[in-house]
Amino acid sequence: MIRAGILGVTGYAGIELLRLLLNHPKVEVTTLVSGSTAGEKISNIYPHLKGICDIVLEELNVEAIAKKCDVVFTSLPHGASDMVIGNLYNAGLKVIDLSGDYRYDDVKVYEQWYKTTHKNPELLKQSVYGLCELYRDQIKSARLIGNPGCYTTTSILGAVPLLKGGYVSTENIIVDAKSGVTGAGRGIHLDYHFSECTENMKAYKIATHRHTSEIEQEYSKLAGKEVLISFTPHLVPMKRGIYSTIYMNLTGDYTDEELLEVYRKFYEGCPFIRIYDAGKIPESNHVAGSNYVDIGLTVDKRLKRVVVVSALDNLCKGAAGQAVQNLNLLFGLPETTGLLNPGFYL
Repeated sequence: MIRAGILGVTGYAGIELLRLLLNHPKVEVTTLVSGSTAGEKISNIYPHLKGICDIVLEELNVEAIAKKCDVVFTSLPHGASDMVIGNLYNAGLKVIDLSGDYRYDDVKVYEQWYKTTHKNPELLKQSVYGLCELYRDQIKSARLIGNPGCYTTTSILGAVPLLKGGYVSTENIIVDAKSGVTGAGRGIHLDYHFSECTENMKAYKIATHRHTSEIEQEYSKLAGKEVLISFTPHLVPMKRGIYSTIYMNLTGDYTDEELLEVYRKFYEGCPFIRIYDAGKIPESNHVAGSNYVDIGLTVDKRLKRVVVVSALDNLCKGAAGQAVQNLNLLFGLPETTGLLNPGFYL
């Protein structure tokens, strides 16, 4: 059995990760860390786990973790992960980090967008971007994974087949994305109170959201040239889900079916990518609670533009499920192990 620990387990991504690992046939959860609630049973904080997982939460102790774990998931805010991952890595552990601290190729880009100094720039060079559909082979031999987030995963996977193939221009790409409220985490803030969110929708951090840089990094690598985008995130009144609508100008005359075939070929062998038939578009409840990414598109012949819709669950494929997918690759397991459950739908 693979012995796993979770740091920051009491957050939404952390508890979703625990839920998935408890049903993973090859994983034993041995350590749960939460500095603010150490000494409490996890089932006291999340009563749905009562009688299923009653592990007592611990303070962070790298030496103790190294004795009990083969892999550690760090589900901490950016900066906090950066401070502990070096010690975990040096202790010989495999680390899957759910923060943004180890997702970047260029430390200067990270520091510019996150407004902080990276504590381990040399270790950043050892990390692999954990988007399994693009970097499967590199992930298999890595010890540190920068697990991509929700906005980035849906935006990248929704566009890169056309960018890589040259079917669309690299200029004037627009990504219009919507997130459920759990994407903001479990912290208390007025913006995320029920009365502020329900029956309401709003854009935020227009042109300044830090995930813009992560999407641009991956678009540029796949396109083979620098790509800048206009990215606008929105908060919508639902708990789970990311719904990205991507607008790209076509470089030729293509039909819906021709472009959909590009996606089918590009994602051949990718079990969690579902490409919709022409005339069909994903909805958020098709993926909620699952590790799937659903993609559909429509060609706007009048404007010579393609509109791509990409949907996923922000807590699963956008965080915890993707982390488990990375674990499977790291330990030589089938990529789908523990992740083939369908979504909730309702």
